[in-house]
Amino acid sequence: MYAIVECGGKQYKVEKDMLVKVEKLNEEVGKKVSLNVLMLVDDEGNVKTGDALKGAKVEATVNAQDKFPKVLVFHYKSKKQIRKRQGHRQPYTELKISAIKG
Repeated sequence: MYAIVECGGKQYKVEKDMLVKVEKLNEEVGKKVSLNVLMLVDDEGNVKTGDALKGAKVEATVNAQDKFPKVLVFHYKSKKQIRKRQGHRQPYTELKISAIKG
């Protein structure tokens, strides 16, 4: 059984006991979170979407709050002495999917 959930404007395919890194959520480590379900596929392959998902729920536990590795952005223009280096670390929340109900 797996589900397609929406979190932070992005969609993720999740299964039970899976670790997912999503956009940063303002939740504490160890707290339970409920995710918005867009599609649900059970073990027999039956697909549920739209109004059939009234009672569907994906529960997750916040596992960690961290940042992705640094991404370096380097702007360079030849013969103009223009060089600009900038780094960026995107924060994320790691979720452990505890249950898929539907």
